Amino acid sequence: MSIRAEHLNYIYGAGTVYEQYALRDVNFEIEDGQFIGLIGHTGSGKSTLIQHLNGLLRASSGALYYNGENIYQDGYDMKALRSKVGLVFQYPEHQLFEVDVFSDVCFGPKNQGLGKEEVEERAREALKQVGLEERFWEQSPFELSGGQKRRVAIAGVLAMRPEVLILDEPTAGLDPRGRDEILDEIAQLHRERHMTIILVSHSMEDVARYADRIMVMNHGEKVFDASPKEVFRHYRELEKIGLAAPQITYIVHNLREHGVPIADDITTVEEAKHAILALLEPEGRTSGQV
Repeated sequence: MSIRAEHLNYIYGAGTVYEQYALRDVNFEIEDGQFIGLIGHTGSGKSTLIQHLNGLLRASSGALYYNGENIYQDGYDMKALRSKVGLVFQYPEHQLFEVDVFSDVCFGPKNQGLGKEEVEERAREALKQVGLEERFWEQSPFELSGGQKRRVAIAGVLAMRPEVLILDEPTAGLDPRGRDEILDEIAQLHRERHMTIILVSHSMEDVARYADRIMVMNHGEKVFDASPKEVFRHYRELEKIGLAAPQITYIVHNLREHGVPIADDITTVEEAKHAILALLEPEGRTSGQV
């Protein structure tokens, strides 16, 4: 087990008239190698929660364990934790500051105390992993497009070789092609390196397609925690807290209401395509629900 939260609470303005819970009694376990989708409306506690996972914020009460150790115990090495639990913020400009792309990606491993040769090897490897062409490596990161900046920010975290990669809205503001490219690269990292991924996203289609588990936050509380199919079965409840299901879910339920015997737990276009094609086969017409 990689990360475990026990009765996690975080209060803004504690002890004042402005006191407000940002997290309230949050409990969960995330095992090594899982791909988690974290969703919730604006102000639900998503960003507050992920900043606890590598110690940027300290809980008002409760415990947070990484590989069995409580990160709030006296003497815990927060610097080591942040090398193992990498966080990529929503706005890459907040993480980019060096004169050129390559120097920026070298910054993290350099601060881990590694030698120059290993630092540069890790930077080259990370930049290739995120698909940034070598011709950009000597440019200022601030001269790049939004999608390229995202790649540099992700590479800077990957160069530290984390065990957990947390991404806060990594595709916000990108065109569909750029979004798919970045998410496909993240999915490939997950497959090849068995890295734990925590993806914060407002796109229900993205979390349905890539995540194997979804956690839903609402007003600082965790309200759902299950597979995408199970979570999106509750699409009516999600609507009440300002969320929705993937568009294909609504199409499938509309088909069912019109008598089409299609499964009610379809969450991706690919699944819907196969289910509809199966219905059009001769055996599909007689076998009932797919």
